[in-house]
Amino acid sequence: MTRSCEVPLFSALGRVVVLVADTDEALAFYRDVLGFTVLHDQATDGYRYLHLGLPGQEPAGLWLMTATTDRERELIGQQCGGQPLLVLYTADLDHVSRRLREHGTRVWSEQEDDDSRSLHFADLYGNVIIAVQLTGPSA
Repeated sequence: MTRSCEVPLFSALGRVVVLVADTDEALAFYRDVLGFTVLHDQATDGYRYLHLGLPGQEPAGLWLMTATTDRERELIGQQCGGQPLLVLYTADLDHVSRRLREHGTRVWSEQEDDDSRSLHFADLYGNVIIAVQLTGPSA
């Protein structure tokens, strides 16, 4: 049981790990197509630590991690078992849809309900990402 006067265990989300085959290729997609910014980019002992985030929401973000083992390479694009890797909120889903299509990104399952509009798309490796525009009273 959690008591309301207890200090939370965690203060923020740090990084979500995304396994990639090529960090430069993944960086180009997440930065140039989706608008993420580079928060940290450093190579140490031959390994690149590349952290990306959304403007205004630092330090939370993605850690694009190069797969180095056979097992990790098998998981690229499948690390969530076909379920969405991310849900990203937007104020303009039409703009997102146009931008994704202009860059040749696979888009599907465009939906609208009482309080939101959404679409699914895939990153370079097939990871499913959902873009959502809230339209209800809480938007």
